Amino acid sequence: MTVDPATAAADAPPSDAPPRTGVVALLVVDGLICAVLSVLFLGMYIGSVPFPISILVAAVVNLLLVMAVRTETGSLGKATWPLVAWVVGFVLCLAGGPGADQLAVADWRILLLPIAALGPAGLYLFSARINAITNAVRQSQPQK
Repeated sequence: MTVDPATAAADAPPSDAPPRTGVVALLVVDGLICAVLSVLFLGMYIGSVPFPISILVAAVVNLLLVMAVRTETGSLGKATWPLVAWVVGFVLCLAGGPGADQLAVADWRILLLPIAALGPAGLYLFSARINAITNAVRQSQPQK
């Protein structure tokens, strides 16, 4: 008996599928790459005016990475992994390399970068955690 794959029922619903570890690992590495590229492009200028667009890009990319890992794994704890990788990459950029070369220079932009890049993703995780706690409390209370 042959079954048409287009009309066959799925073996398991998508929500019950285990997370793809390769995809999660790639998203975490993307967090590290985002940090390095954010620091590299932080010193952009348009004419003589500083134009730190990489701060905004890092904020959006980090938020999307956290949302993607949370969707893939279903866990808020694992959703922080791209942010941890971003912080590791940022700290590595702050450290001096051979010959005491540094990617990050002492400037107001380097202070703004971690706050703005981690803020939106942190707020997303905070609100998701508050929603999870609220839903758990509502489900544990008896219905009146």
